[in-house]
Amino acid sequence: MSHRPRIRVLLVEDSPDDAELIQLLLDKSVDGRFVVAHENRLAKGIARLTHDRFDVVLLDFSLPDSFGLDTFLSVQQAAPRVPIIVLTSLDDDELAATAVREGAQDYLVKRETDTRLLVRSIRYAIARQAADDALRSSEERFALAVEGANDGLFDWDLRADTIYFSPRWKRMLGCAEHEIGPSPREWFDRIHPDDEPTFRRKLCAHLDGDSEHFRLEHRIRAADGSWLWVLTRGLAVRGPDGKPSRMAGSQSDVTARKRAEEKLQHDALHDDLTGLANRVLFMDRLACALAEVERSPASHFAVLFFDLDRFKNVNDSLGHPLGDKLLRGIARRLEHYLRPGDTLSRIGGDEFAILLNRVSEVPGAIHVAERIQELLGMTFSIDGNEVFVTASIGIAHSATGYRSPDEIMRDADIAMYRAKAAGKARYEVFDRDMHQSAVALLKLETELRLGVQNNDFAMHYQPIVDLASGRIVGFEGLVRWLHPERGIVSPNSFIAIAEETGLIVPLGWWVLEESCRQTRRWQDLYPSDPPLFISVNVSGKLFVKRGIVDRLAGVLEDAGLAPSSLRLEVTENVVLEHVDVALENLRQLRGLGIQLSIDDFGTGYSSLSYLQRFHYDQLKIDRSFVSRLGQGTDSRAIVETILGLASNLGIGVVAEGVETAEQAERLRQMACPHGQGYWFSRPVAAEAAGNLLAAGPGWFSGAGDLPA
Repeated sequence: MSHRPRIRVLLVEDSPDDAELIQLLLDKSVDGRFVVAHENRLAKGIARLTHDRFDVVLLDFSLPDSFGLDTFLSVQQAAPRVPIIVLTSLDDDELAATAVREGAQDYLVKRETDTRLLVRSIRYAIARQAADDALRSSEERFALAVEGANDGLFDWDLRADTIYFSPRWKRMLGCAEHEIGPSPREWFDRIHPDDEPTFRRKLCAHLDGDSEHFRLEHRIRAADGSWLWVLTRGLAVRGPDGKPSRMAGSQSDVTARKRAEEKLQHDALHDDLTGLANRVLFMDRLACALAEVERSPASHFAVLFFDLDRFKNVNDSLGHPLGDKLLRGIARRLEHYLRPGDTLSRIGGDEFAILLNRVSEVPGAIHVAERIQELLGMTFSIDGNEVFVTASIGIAHSATGYRSPDEIMRDADIAMYRAKAAGKARYEVFDRDMHQSAVALLKLETELRLGVQNNDFAMHYQPIVDLASGRIVGFEGLVRWLHPERGIVSPNSFIAIAEETGLIVPLGWWVLEESCRQTRRWQDLYPSDPPLFISVNVSGKLFVKRGIVDRLAGVLEDAGLAPSSLRLEVTENVVLEHVDVALENLRQLRGLGIQLSIDDFGTGYSSLSYLQRFHYDQLKIDRSFVSRLGQGTDSRAIVETILGLASNLGIGVVAEGVETAEQAERLRQMACPHGQGYWFSRPVAAEAAGNLLAAGPGWFSGAGDLPA
């Protein structure tokens, strides 16, 4: 069994977190071939390069002892044959593109890089450097061959206007000896029309004595009609009067090098998976469009920024290779629809952007967005699988007034996220209110992070009532944010952003710990049979993590609370999006004795099927059905059906959102066991909740004998 050599990586990065991230990404590589040496200063990195051998350098632009392009140039000078991949932040695209033009093999945005992208970039960088070295060696050998007169030679008698072409010159064009005569037209008529003006200008300049040598790369037509790239060099021989009498030189075939250069340039500006323009090229064209608007204010354009909804599900269920094929299929379908002057780009992952030139009004961009939705809505057939996708699209129009490409991309991105928040599979047009909302959201996120760090939260509890007796049987624990300026903030104002930022994880554990401790205190003060229980809504980010069962067992043990006194409320979407992990966690939690409750029952797509597949102890009837009881709607029939189903399955029921005596009485008449809502009590602090327990079954006006 053969072993491939290990790849030696020099990481020059001053941020310990970013260095650790790069190391973790490389450690996750399936073949584990990477050996990483880390230095946090440019000087130390260069010292390592002079003493040790490395296959590739991962270079941070911004270091304590160097910044920007100078950092790259210093490393390149120290080790010109070692490929360099530049690591950048989100706003360094222009600087990184300059580094690529100066010789960097690639650049990566640190916080947008995953293992697959990093490993592929390293491999490609090493391969491209090897190709560059091979090409450089080939050119050096070629120069030696030219010195040995192995290239095509010519000798032009200017007075007689005849040219001698060597056999090699003729063979280079695929012509036999007799097929090319001594006329200069045999040469000049074969030059590509686009190159001919430059050729004649440079030739005349040399013959007139304005340049010492004639040298030009240009295209020339071969015998089979194809175009060769050649390097023509020549030197005029002058008489005593300074006038040229002849000109001799050589012609080299540089087609392979030119095509290699063109490919490298193409690869630097295009996405390797789809072949579309990449972010660098898209931003360059966007800058050109902005410049055109400055020259001609009527030349408006629009940017459509979109990503695919739930694309992760495709990769998770069908595999990344099929996901890649889907992205290529989307690229081909959309590029066939767009006009030749428009630009379709894959920005990264499942994110795409479109630059629509000459779109004077927003409705024109909206029409394109609607058409994109239609095109994506058509089935994709990939390897025998029918795949359906939708996209959330953000639209920004140049009439809004922009000074830089980054500004319009930012606003298109904001509009795209607004479309996602509004339900996905739709478009939104950016307006100034969105920007203000984004700024406010960023401020809220910053304040929320500080709140989590400082533990600026409190628990409120809403009683869950036995409808027959009016006795409190449990509470739902609900978190409140004690904001230093806004006072008590309800979850509706911050839970969504906590989910998005991941802050819901530490906050969720705090809620569980606090709720379990408080419930145990109540059980000691107000014993009952069965004991008082606590119900807590669990975020999907918490619920699907492996290890939740062991940690939750520790929380219960620390609080002294029996597992049967804790009910975890889980929404259907959590189970739907993470089936395998959810099944295993549900099984282990039930094995531990924890009660499981399905939240907002009746509002999802697969409520009945999930009751069959997963073992729940309780379901909560959504408040939307309870609020319409007695209004002549079908809600009563739906509630009765849910109650009957739960009874047959042996599942407990809590009706949410009970706000009137009439609703409470109707639910009791339908034999609904438990209710929760403002009719009984709003969520209250722990002390007030304890007072309700102390008051006994007569604590609210309708307890025991609910009015009709």
